[in-house]
Amino acid sequence: MFLVGLDTTIVHVGLPAIGRGLDVGTRGLEWIVDAYTLVLASCLVSSGALADRFGRRRVFQYGLAVFGAASLLCALAPSVGVLVAARALQGIGASMLSPVALAIVVNAMPDPRERAQAIGIWASVFGLSMAAGPVTGGALLAGLDWRALFWINAPVVGVVLLLSAAFVPESRAPRARRLDLPGQVLLTMVLAVAVGVLIEGPHIGWTSPAALAGYAWAAAAAAAFVWVESRRREPLMDLRLFRRPAFSGAVLGAVTVFVALNVTLLLNTFYLQHTRGWTPLAAGVVTLPLAVGATVCAPWSGRMVGRTGPRLPLLLAGGFITAGALCLVRLTPHTSVLLLSAAYALIGMGFGFANAPITNTAVNGLPPARAGVAGAITSTARQLGAALGIALAGGLVTAAHPADLAHASRAGWILVAVCGVTLLLVARTARPRGGAVTASPRAR
Repeated sequence: MFLVGLDTTIVHVGLPAIGRGLDVGTRGLEWIVDAYTLVLASCLVSSGALADRFGRRRVFQYGLAVFGAASLLCALAPSVGVLVAARALQGIGASMLSPVALAIVVNAMPDPRERAQAIGIWASVFGLSMAAGPVTGGALLAGLDWRALFWINAPVVGVVLLLSAAFVPESRAPRARRLDLPGQVLLTMVLAVAVGVLIEGPHIGWTSPAALAGYAWAAAAAAAFVWVESRRREPLMDLRLFRRPAFSGAVLGAVTVFVALNVTLLLNTFYLQHTRGWTPLAAGVVTLPLAVGATVCAPWSGRMVGRTGPRLPLLLAGGFITAGALCLVRLTPHTSVLLLSAAYALIGMGFGFANAPITNTAVNGLPPARAGVAGAITSTARQLGAALGIALAGGLVTAAHPADLAHASRAGWILVAVCGVTLLLVARTARPRGGAVTASPRAR
């Protein structure tokens, strides 16, 4: 799980170096990040269903192999086109890891209280990897070039393949589910077109014929997805689950948290390296308080969910993210490092408090036999949030001169604050104790 989260954010701090090495601008750099997150988001639910059908350990190991091979392709990429394609292949491999890892945890912990605490530990690893990506990337770039950001995956994949063979038990759902290929194609289309328009919008014009065609295409694909899913016996997503406020709130919360995190990381990278001229390592070190806050608060949040339910940690998450963002809405080229570190610490604490209640609510919304799909739904929402965050933040700074980046990024910090307020509203839908959501009969 550390690898999946790390590769979502480790590239952030290396984007300027990749841009120089491959002679690519901000739009191309956004695609390098979002090619991974878009494919990961699109394939998670199907990968979870495959794991429930064919065995979670088997799919987990296949995912490791694909992820490792794609990482080598990224490290050897001679052009931005090859790198984007290899990142998309990485996303396919990562989609076989994230929901399966959570399913293994869920099936190993039948007691709800133990499971909530275990999810908190799981979330702390995932949260640490997401937040530590910029620090790790900065350290690698201090002595090596940007290709080291991908070489680092190979030895880790090899070790995990051996450990999973020795220690991870095989498990699968009692009844196999059919794959929903029409739903998979439509979901991929909706996500790719919507995020693609956000990335290309500043370049092609928001009201240009191409942009208008993209809006229409995304809307038509979304309508078709809802129509197809509502008529299938075993849909990719049981849309009736979204009628339940707690479940839909958890999904909205997952999107919101990752929009906030990825806007924070991308704005931090461009502001510190372009405006203030810092090295990648220095820019990554400034985010250490974010990593520490996420790592400390995630297991604490899991214990709170087990004792009192998801509402309190969600309130804390929303409050901390809002406070951290408000610290930076008046950002200037000379803002003190102390204020930057304090803001990142607050956002990291909010991120840490958010993951366990969101994941626990969504997992409890489906039966244990569907744990792979349950984990995939929230993971899909997370990666969708990551892709949207990159696209939105990139749109704010893509045309800004380095001296103007601080002012241009203020709208981004307002967006992060709005994400925090949204989490406070989501907390109102969470149950004070337990936070479980009953699945619909068809989901069972």
